[in-house]
Amino acid sequence: MNFHRILSTFLLIGLMGAFSSCSKDIYKKNNKAHEKAVKAATASIQEIPKTKAELDYDTLSITDEWIGTTNFSIRKPNYVIIHHTAQDSLKQTIKTFTLTRTQVSSHYVVGRDGEIVQMLNDYLRSWHAGSGRWGNDTDLNSASIGIELDNNGSEPFTQAQIESLLVLLKRLKWKYGIPTANFIGHSDIAPSRKVDPSTYFPWRKLAEEGYGLWYDEEVVFPVLSSQVNNGFPLEGTDDLPQEMVDPVLALRVIGYNVSDPKAAIRAFKLHFVQRDIESELTETDKRILDNLYKKYL
Repeated sequence: MNFHRILSTFLLIGLMGAFSSCSKDIYKKNNKAHEKAVKAATASIQEIPKTKAELDYDTLSITDEWIGTTNFSIRKPNYVIIHHTAQDSLKQTIKTFTLTRTQVSSHYVVGRDGEIVQMLNDYLRSWHAGSGRWGNDTDLNSASIGIELDNNGSEPFTQAQIESLLVLLKRLKWKYGIPTANFIGHSDIAPSRKVDPSTYFPWRKLAEEGYGLWYDEEVVFPVLSSQVNNGFPLEGTDDLPQEMVDPVLALRVIGYNVSDPKAAIRAFKLHFVQRDIESELTETDKRILDNLYKKYL
């Protein structure tokens, strides 16, 4: 009996060890493949262009003479784009980002418990933004760092997750001098396609910490006198008369692609209003927009 118990214990330990080493081996192979891809990318950067003479005056050759300069630098990220993964776990997202066929990646993934997984060097171009536009920039992958938050899109973000995100944003802003206004969401740059990072995302908290802009609440929601307008009580700020800029123009100034105005309005409300995102702009929404666009001028 004891012999069988001991044998069973050893078999269980062996299976656990094999499973553990197999799991590690998956990431080991992936990391080796990553190193190989990085070497291939750096090799193309290090390549010295051949001159017309060296190419025997091939019809595609354009260089008469090569003279190297030391006045250059590598890619400098200018935006941070925040996403939610729309998946069920950190493990699932990592698997998605390490499969070649998915053709999608991100620089960082932040787990629900606050764990930060870096998957790409900041200086390399991640495939996270896809087709999108912010202002005149139509290649956000080349200009940004992508951060994915482990969240299925229908639940609040955890406190640990947001705290880790703030630590990460602080480092990125300091290291690359990223402007405050350039911390944005995936839905901001792709309003017709994306809704992440959802209405649960605490954009106001981020703005208070210096990552992204927010409107002046005391301007949008002023303290109201009990008697205004010739003695008639003012029930809400929607009754305040105001001259405001055309909403589509204001959205364009902020950076939204307004080729589809309805989608742009939804993306704006998703970020700055975070309720009734499918509805038209209310008077309050318009005041928020009017207050905000001036900060982007």
